[in-house]
Amino acid sequence: MITKQDKNQVRKKRHARVRSKISGTTQRPRLNVYRSNKNIYAQIIDDAQGVTLVSASTMDKGFDGSAGNVEAASKIGETIAKKAAEKNIKAVVFDRGGYLYHGRVKALAEAARENGLEF
Repeated sequence: MITKQDKNQVRKKRHARVRSKISGTTQRPRLNVYRSNKNIYAQIIDDAQGVTLVSASTMDKGFDGSAGNVEAASKIGETIAKKAAEKNIKAVVFDRGGYLYHGRVKALAEAARENGLEF
């Protein structure tokens, strides 16, 4: 039986493997996704400078609704895309953080694509 701690260790190992190949540049920053049991977070990061350009999460003060479901993830995807558009960021590299492309991660990515981000 796989415990929760083992699952997270496997995820971290998968994330490290992906991050060795993916990095954000100034022209094409990285859209990073982190999900906890209750919340979901998204950041657009320029790895060349080591700076977070835009962020959105269900913990933000302006967010309304429940935080740990697919609808909330799609709202965060929409929010991150709109904030990126304000800073003239159109193309990003998607970093799913070692999570499977399913459920909340997929909802966030699809909502970001629908609102103008290209990846």
